[in-house]
Amino acid sequence: MNNQWDIIGGEGLQFFGKMSASISHEIKNVLAIINENTGLIEDYTIMTEKGAHFDPGKFKSLAEKIGTQIRRADEIVKNMNAFAHSIDEPAKSIDLSDFLEFAQAFFARFAVMRGIALESKPSESSLMITTSPFFLLNLIWFCLELAMDSAGSGKTVGLSARKTNTGAQIRFMGLKTLGKALSGEFPGEKEKPLLELLKAEIEIEQERGEIMLNLPGDMAR
Repeated sequence: MNNQWDIIGGEGLQFFGKMSASISHEIKNVLAIINENTGLIEDYTIMTEKGAHFDPGKFKSLAEKIGTQIRRADEIVKNMNAFAHSIDEPAKSIDLSDFLEFAQAFFARFAVMRGIALESKPSESSLMITTSPFFLLNLIWFCLELAMDSAGSGKTVGLSARKTNTGAQIRFMGLKTLGKALSGEFPGEKEKPLLELLKAEIEIEQERGEIMLNLPGDMAR
């Protein structure tokens, strides 16, 4: 048991560090764009003060660009805040549909960097389960890493959540080269302790190109 917690804790810290670094990089990009546009506003202001004719529409365009980046930063910080608070409680009731939507937005940058589109299919109703949000997010990331490796030429990974008789299921779909990507054991040493903690199971359908993460309705039971 101690060895399992060593793995969970170690992988969890690495996951937290990787995600935090990604968030800070995104925020730095936003600040760089804002800084560039405010610099242009300063340049245009100086030119205008010296008597040069300047189209006011350019000021409006720059202000709109800055506003777009401020809204982007706000969304990044909201996701960062949700990520930070995901570790607050060992088990919490969540709507899996909403959580998967958050996960998609949270991991979007990694997908974009690999030229992969994440496409979610909304569930028909709310899917309330009791689980550990942080460790579930960590497990979704492990599954998503394999899914992105398996996207093939389509460069698209489908995501969906649905109700099951015992709880709920997350599906990673459209994995055209899943068999090729499964060069090692999956779930492996990183995933198995998380699966045991969350009382979850992973099913793999190579022919259909799907990874299915089955979750209980309540991990505490």
